[in-house]
Amino acid sequence: MTKPRRSVQFQHRGSNGHHGTRPSISETSEAVSEPGSPGPKMNGIGEVSQEEREPPPQSDYDKKKQTFITRTIWTLVMIAGFFIAMFAGHIYVIGIVTAIQIVSFKEVIAIANVPSRAKNLPFTRSLNWYFLGMTMYFLYGESVIYYFKHIILVDRVLLPFATHHRFISFMLYVIGKSTVFDSLKHCPCTALTILGFVFFVGSLQKGHYRFQFTQFAWTHMAIGLINVEAHFIMNNIFEGMIWFFLPASLVITNDIFAYICGITFGRTQLIKLSPKKTVEGFVGAWILTIFFGYAMTNVLMRYKYFICPVNDLGANIFTGLHCDPNPVFLPQTYTIHLPLLLHQPPLTFSVAPMQFHILVFASFASLIAPFGGFFASGLKRTFKVKDFGESIPGHGGITDRMDCQFIMGFFAFMYYQSFIAVYRASVGGVIEMAVQGLSAEEQVEVLRGLGKYLVGQGMVGPEVGECLAGVVAKRRR
Repeated sequence: MTKPRRSVQFQHRGSNGHHGTRPSISETSEAVSEPGSPGPKMNGIGEVSQEEREPPPQSDYDKKKQTFITRTIWTLVMIAGFFIAMFAGHIYVIGIVTAIQIVSFKEVIAIANVPSRAKNLPFTRSLNWYFLGMTMYFLYGESVIYYFKHIILVDRVLLPFATHHRFISFMLYVIGKSTVFDSLKHCPCTALTILGFVFFVGSLQKGHYRFQFTQFAWTHMAIGLINVEAHFIMNNIFEGMIWFFLPASLVITNDIFAYICGITFGRTQLIKLSPKKTVEGFVGAWILTIFFGYAMTNVLMRYKYFICPVNDLGANIFTGLHCDPNPVFLPQTYTIHLPLLLHQPPLTFSVAPMQFHILVFASFASLIAPFGGFFASGLKRTFKVKDFGESIPGHGGITDRMDCQFIMGFFAFMYYQSFIAVYRASVGGVIEMAVQGLSAEEQVEVLRGLGKYLVGQGMVGPEVGECLAGVVAKRRR
């Protein structure tokens, strides 16, 4: 009589974890008779079913629904954060603009980067960020010195940096290792090892020339299109919150109006770079943006917090700002002479000149600024990427949302300086002229004459004039 074979395994039974033994009747009945149990579904041989291991794929409708929900939530978050920062004070808006330009620079640099080649060139990324840092140092320094002369030029430590700011910035960009500050008597720095143009040339390696020069050109293009234009946006904030908020809101609302008009009666394609853009949506958004701009301007002109230039970085919506409003915000009377054939008297009406300027702002935001988005679309198609990044869930990268804002902010600054700004003497300007154009003796003489004038007008006491006269006499000895 033969003994039964042991340790004989069958392939179709060895994979279920029972070491070749047939599952018991109780195990099989539990797996089959309890379909509502939380455990995994088992088939007849004790394996997990295919449906349980792989969840069913999402339909296109579910994907679009989820994307829409995510996009809407983050849109509301961004809008809320924007208004909170704007009402909290100008310094917080400047912080947001700074963060946006840094992240945008990072995203634009990243799409042209080749990690495998960058690994062999250890200073490639460092140079990119160094050039960004030096550009921001120069641009921010220019703005701070211009708008806060009355603070910077009277400070003993900051005065050398302000006086030689452009030279310092240039040397930081160009020199590889230099004692830039040796010629500045009052500067606390005596030697500074720095990177820049010379270091870039010294880091060139054979076999990588094309890649390195491509990165150099790409970095400077990104700086020019992002950081330089963002610098003018920051200047708009210093000139008055309205010059920042109004252009930004015009671009946002124009984008919304273009989408609504496009899906409602859009038929004709506008440009191949953006197949979903239509001529009807483009023109309809232009008309609606003009109406929105007119209404929004009428509201913002009533609040000095929006129309006054910044003279206190600690100001917010509750403390407010105080200034003499720019004449562009004050109503003026206009007269239109009707043709003689109508036998009607001249038509007279009052309106603030800003209501005319807003027509130009709204037209630029509708007809020119969208081409900043088209430019970004072409850039993404060149590198075969859908978005510049994933900084904002549901929206893509920061650059995807700011592509039109940079050029709009640049235009707003140029238009304001050309047609709206009022140039008059300021305290900072007078101090700058006295510090840079007069000798020490002449400065003291101006101080004595100014004190004498103030005493004569009764604005200060006689003791102040005597004190200044004593200072002048001591100086002459």
